[in-house]
Amino acid sequence: MELRPYQQEAEKAVFAKWKKGNKRTLLVLPTGTGKTIVFAKITERCVKNGERVLILAHRAELLEQAADKIKKVTGLKCAVEKAEESCIGSWYRIVVGSVQTMMRQKRLNQFDTDYFDTIIIDEAHHCISDSYQKVIDYFNEAKLLGVTATPDRGDMKNLGKVFESMAYEYSLSLAIKEGFLSPIKAQTIPLKLDLTEVGTQAGDFKTSDLGTALEPYLYQIADEMKKYCDGRKTVVFLPLVKTSQKFCNILNENGFKAAEINGNSDNRSEILNDFNSGKYNVICNSMLLTEGWDCPSVDCVVVLRPTKVRSLYCQMVGRGTRLSPETGKTELLILDFLWHTERHELCRPAHLICENEEVAQKMTENLEASGCPIDIEEAEVQASEDVVVQREEALAKQLSEMKKRKRKLVDPIQFEMSIQAEDLSGYVPAFGWEMSPPTDKQKNALEKLGIMPDEIENSGKAAKILDRLEKRKNEGLTTPKQIRCLEQKGFKHVGTWQFEAASKLIARISANGWRVPNGINPATFNPELGA
Repeated sequence: MELRPYQQEAEKAVFAKWKKGNKRTLLVLPTGTGKTIVFAKITERCVKNGERVLILAHRAELLEQAADKIKKVTGLKCAVEKAEESCIGSWYRIVVGSVQTMMRQKRLNQFDTDYFDTIIIDEAHHCISDSYQKVIDYFNEAKLLGVTATPDRGDMKNLGKVFESMAYEYSLSLAIKEGFLSPIKAQTIPLKLDLTEVGTQAGDFKTSDLGTALEPYLYQIADEMKKYCDGRKTVVFLPLVKTSQKFCNILNENGFKAAEINGNSDNRSEILNDFNSGKYNVICNSMLLTEGWDCPSVDCVVVLRPTKVRSLYCQMVGRGTRLSPETGKTELLILDFLWHTERHELCRPAHLICENEEVAQKMTENLEASGCPIDIEEAEVQASEDVVVQREEALAKQLSEMKKRKRKLVDPIQFEMSIQAEDLSGYVPAFGWEMSPPTDKQKNALEKLGIMPDEIENSGKAAKILDRLEKRKNEGLTTPKQIRCLEQKGFKHVGTWQFEAASKLIARISANGWRVPNGINPATFNPELGA
């Protein structure tokens, strides 16, 4: 099987990390971009190197999918370590095993601690649990690859305790732009659902409370769905089985062809096949379909299970991100409700693509104000521009207050704004070393290069700025001192200029008694035109 370009890059990146000595690394690929295919090819390469590989997952469906995909992609068969089945004595070099089975001490004792050379964990955001840790610690010499869709920053802080690095990350936004996933539109429904009385359990909203909070709104939600879901194949996620069953009945009362599926459904395969074939146009579930189920023709997702966990939200929306041009699918529509909560931790469509919380909040505000379906890529661009304007206004105010103070160094915020570095201004540390304060060596280097180090809170941010300064030097771009000098004179975004252009202009200003020469308007000056 010929891998897509990003899949090839992902495979190379993982082996590069291992070769470098990072034995525990992460691979992040959005739902629908073929993460199982990628780790199948990685597994094949490991086997060719004479290694034994353990594929670890928390659900039987994921293990079956992994074994099936590995066979299709590589031709290699897998042994199974689950319940009464064991790989002991098998000549297969690949083993798929459930964590519930592998974690048992009696099972682990059957293996030498160096039995597996490599462990690959599917849906790796689950691996911070004690059951996974027990297996990882037992085979502590094995290389470790965690594969997941889109972990949120909360996940990353926890995963950073297990993994040493991120080998490769392919964003949802880039997958859409490159045509590998469906465009996504979000429609905000002006129906305020009150979550103020909903409690928290294990870091997320309590499902029992959510069911109670949702009940009074189910008929109104069904009315809203009639406006937007006509002609679409829709998946609805709800907090409880009884809520899912009740809402399915309400939808059928309102003219939908709806089915409900849960862990106790005897005819799950039949229902899913009927939904896929078009017998039903809506399927309701209580979080059963978040993992291990693919139906590319799904073109509408209704999230009635609000969550604070970005990875869970992405899993729900991911049921509709796959391409299906043969069915006439052109986009995925997300119906987003106005959940009323006193906290600001709720995942919304903006969190699918926005790394920066400030941009996400602005995008959410814009979507709520629009009143119509908006492409989330376009919405993110507009929100980013709006935030830049807000930041520039705030920066202008801050700089005007600082004019009286003579400073030799450039404030890092001014530097980031001038070079238009969204990745720096939106940076959030993930791994342990990144969260520690900047070292004395980093502070001295920053100050020497013209950046005020006092405003930089952590070592990760300091490292990123130093790397950017080195890259800018190699590319012949302006220095922080040039930025400070010229922007004090009113020139805009000097950080995007070439070093030589800035040097010539500073020389002219210097020769003119440190006054801007006549005929030059700093607000509109274009260094390429010289005017």
